[in-house]
Amino acid sequence: MIKLTVLYGHPLVPDDFEAYYRATHRPLLADVQGIQRAELTLFCTQADGSLPAYYRMAELYFATQAQMDTALASAAGQILVADIENFATGGVTVLVGHVAA
Repeated sequence: MIKLTVLYGHPLVPDDFEAYYRATHRPLLADVQGIQRAELTLFCTQADGSLPAYYRMAELYFATQAQMDTALASAAGQILVADIENFATGGVTVLVGHVAA
């Protein structure tokens, strides 16, 4: 299994990020064929009261690397990826890895 992880930096206006993410970006996931599971995380303040290193994380799971590549190259995948620049004012870090059993 392959996991695509998107780490979102802290947005300039968190309320704007959340509104767009909920109403516009998240629904785009349903259009991308091949995503087996999606986990979306909003990070909490650290125990010492400081901000976490990242604001949010999206983890998308695919059966194989080829399936992920096909999904992201599709029209729906391209729309999903291109949409990130519309709301991720804190930047993003993208990682891909094999999920170990």
